[in-house]
Amino acid sequence: MIPITRTLALNDDEIDEHFTRAQGPGGQHVNKTETAVMLRFDVVRSPSLPDAVKARLLQLAGRRMTLDGVLVITAQQHRSQPLNRADALAKLVALIQAACHTPRPRKATRPTKGSQTRRLDSKARRGAVKTLRQRKPGHE
Repeated sequence: MIPITRTLALNDDEIDEHFTRAQGPGGQHVNKTETAVMLRFDVVRSPSLPDAVKARLLQLAGRRMTLDGVLVITAQQHRSQPLNRADALAKLVALIQAACHTPRPRKATRPTKGSQTRRLDSKARRGAVKTLRQRKPGHE
């Protein structure tokens, strides 16, 4: 079990890990070891996540989400496989935690009387400046 919040946890079998060769520096060692981690999590078919969290996660994931609803996270920052694995898992947990947060609904408000008068005063001042810049008829 992978804990996400106090009330939410993922099963280990919901996550599919695939190891590949990492890019970047590493000398000769990088060409023979598979240290990069590609973590796949099927958001749409996950029994652990509520529907509201799934919907927010689909929005938050962006281009890391495939067309069939699978979240793909890659980690290749470290030179060791266990560190990259932990990094990818931390990225997944952070993304799901962000999706668990319900945004507050926005309350519609009206502008204050003071802000309206300030806006109109600045418009009148600006209009007066532009009027002074205009050429007067007969002043050619």
